[in-house]
Amino acid sequence: MVALGGAAGAMARFWLGEYVGERMGTRFPYGTFLINISGSFIVGLIITLLAERTHWNSNLRYLIPIGFVGAYTTFSTFEYETLRAIQDGQVFVAILNVVLSVVVGFLAVWGGVIAGRAVA
Repeated sequence: MVALGGAAGAMARFWLGEYVGERMGTRFPYGTFLINISGSFIVGLIITLLAERTHWNSNLRYLIPIGFVGAYTTFSTFEYETLRAIQDGQVFVAILNVVLSVVVGFLAVWGGVIAGRAVA
């Protein structure tokens, strides 16, 4: 189920990213932004529905939020975990998660670019 969802999520990400990029340009990462926000919505929706509709097949948990959304975007998982921290009263953890994820993620991309240029 994870592999099936993952394949579909990866293809959807590629298609939507290309489609939006061709129509809106690449000055701002519109495609990635749309993918990340829609993935966040989808994971919140599906996890909530699966928690409240216990008669649904549990394989949907592996197919949609883990497989599909996991391949479509990992940003949705980050957002969901931040929401859960806030809901659990761990506001400091949520803020730290946001700040560190953005700053360290940016530094990692930058470091990867530097390393890639060094190898090339």
